[in-house]
Formats: sequence, structure tokens, C-alpha cells
Amino acid sequence: MAVITLILSIIFTLIFIYLGIYSLYLFVFSVLGKLIKLRVPPAATSYSKFVIYICAYKEDEIILHSAAEALKIDYPKDKFHVCVIADSMQPETIVKLKAMPLQVVEVVFESSTKSKALHAAIAATHDDFDAAVVFDIDNIAAPDYLHQINNYLHDGNRVIQGHRVAKNTETPVAILDAISEEINNHIFRKAQQVFKLSAAIIGSGMVLEYKLFKETMAQIDAVGGFDKEMGLVLTRQKIHVNYADKAYVFDEKVSNPEVFKKQRRRWLSAQFNLLKTYGLTGFKELFVHGNFDYFNEIYQTAILPRILMLGLMPFMLFVSILLPGIGPGWQLWLGATLCCYIGILVAIPSSFFNSKLLGAVMRIPLIFFTMFALLFKLKGANKKFIHTPHSTGTK
Repeated sequence: MAVITLILSIIFTLIFIYLGIYSLYLFVFSVLGKLIKLRVPPAATSYSKFVIYICAYKEDEIILHSAAEALKIDYPKDKFHVCVIADSMQPETIVKLKAMPLQVVEVVFESSTKSKALHAAIAATHDDFDAAVVFDIDNIAAPDYLHQINNYLHDGNRVIQGHRVAKNTETPVAILDAISEEINNHIFRKAQQVFKLSAAIIGSGMVLEYKLFKETMAQIDAVGGFDKEMGLVLTRQKIHVNYADKAYVFDEKVSNPEVFKKQRRRWLSAQFNLLKTYGLTGFKELFVHGNFDYFNEIYQTAILPRILMLGLMPFMLFVSILLPGIGPGWQLWLGATLCCYIGILVAIPSSFFNSKLLGAVMRIPLIFFTMFALLFKLKGANKKFIHTPHSTGTK
């Protein structure tokens, strides 16, 4: 009996260390991200030249709208160039796109990926750009997006992640997806800057110096999670990723529960695959080269989705009360649970605390069990491109 108790104590202690550190991480970054004001770069006195890559896979109606909106960005027209990577589009869509003042790169892959599309676009465009912007097919940039990014470029930043926000919150799932995005924006992007750490790259609404973009993409051929791999490649070279909080990019959130499930399965698989591939290098970079920024990126591939934390923390607290004397006491679990919940709540923008929130919260238990089940169904999810369908091309 004593041996079983010892084994359980060791297991519970290891679980507490893992979940407790993550809870404290959420709390510290979330709270300090609210309390400490970040420096905003001054207005630039000249204009950088951008190429905007829009990755488009099928969904012909949406790309026609998104491309037209990209051309409307309020920035000198001779200082930005729109390039649509049209993957598996209908011939009539190609004709309509080519009638617009933009570049169309037609591609068809046996197995489509975002990295393949961007490789094709790079090969088809010239090198006379200062920076490359990457948008998804449904992304609509705010009119001043390029002006905001330009300020950061002229302030010495080589990589900037824009502020991606939801353009739809019509269903409980979409609301939760939008809230999750904003929590990520606050904790893993904005608050990281407080500690001089890199913001997490999302994969759209991001900007890199053009030469750096080409060099970085040449090292990436991911099926899924190309953005996370890009973050690792950059921080390993000690290249900082800044976050432009006012550079808004409107992004469609997932409304359908089944689509949400498939998308999260792909994301989780990509995340843990990167952890498996790069995990040990984080310790080498930290202790040999003092690269804490890279180690922090590696750590972020090892953490669980917050929806799982919302269920696991109170569950473990309950277990610690039922089994006193095994592992950390309930008081420690209570402290960790409070850190987790406070960290998440503080990161949610006040605009989401409205009448729609209750309906969304009611979905959390179902999504928790769905996400928990996905942890055991990740095999193969990162081997094949899984397309996330969109329902609309308008804001």
C-alpha cells in the first residue's frame, strides 16, 4: 500500500509541476500584460514597399472579395503589391482575379500546404520589396494596417505579427474561438513584449523583411503548423518577433463544431510534432547559448489548450481534496487553479462580457471533452493538409 501511495504521490506531483507552472505562466503574463504599458513606435517618415501574399485554396467567392478588399488598403498604391496564390480555383475565378490590378500565381498540388503555396509565390515575385505580408483567404485588413506595420518596420523591427480579430461571432463556437484568439493575442503576443520575448506568430497578418522571409521559408516545408515552425526558426537565430496591437486583421472564426474539432486536431498534432522534433534543442539553446526566447517558444509547444486547463484544474483540486496526503495538498491546487482562471479571465477583452457570453460558456464542458478525446486521436493528423472551410467573404 505504501508503494502505491508513493507512486501516486510522484505522479500527482509531476502533474502539479506541469499544470502549476503553466497556470502561473498564464497569471503572470496576463496580469502584467494589463498593468504594464508597452512602447508604441513613432510614425514613420517614409514608406516601405510591401508584397501581400494571399493564400487561397478553393472557396472562389471568398477570394474575390478578399482580394478586392486588399486592394482598398489605405496606403500609397505604388508601395504595395497584392499576390494571390490561387490553389485549385475555378477557371472563371482566375479570369476575374486577373482582371484586377494584382498578380495571380496559379498552383495545383497533389497535397496542398500553405508552405508550398508560399514557396511558389516567392519564386514568382521579384525581390524589390522591403517586406512580405501573409494573409489567409478570409482575412480583411483594417484600412491603416500597412501604416501601422510600416511604423514598426521603421522602428527597427524585422518581424511583426499583426492583431488578428474575429469578424464573426454569430454562434457560441465562433464566440469561444474569438475569445481564444484574443487570449492568445494578450498572453502570447502582447504580454510577451513586457519581458522582451517574441510574440507568437499566427500564420496570417504577419510581416517579415522580404529577404528574411525568403531565407526563413526556405527552411520550412511543414504540412501543418508552419507558423509555429517559423517562430522556432526565427527565435533560434535570436530574431525578435514584435506585436503590432493596433494593426488589425479581421479573420473568420469557426462556427461549426465539427470543423472546430478537425481544426483543433490538426493544430494539436502540429504542436506536439514540433515539440517532438525540436523539444530537446530548447535546453541546449538555453544553457549553451543563453537563448531564453527560443526556450520560451519551445515551452509554448508543450502546453495544453486552455479549454483543457479550465476542466483539469478544478478536477485535480477535487481529487486532492478526496485524496489528502497524496501529492501536493489541496491548498496548492487551489492556488494554481485560481492563477489559471484569473489569468484567463483577465486576458478576455471587456467587449466579450455581454449577453452572448453565457450561451458560449454553456458549450465549454462539451468542447472540453471533445478536446480531451482529441489528445488520443492525433496520429496522422499532421501528415495531410486539412482545409478549414469558410462560410462568408464579408465582414
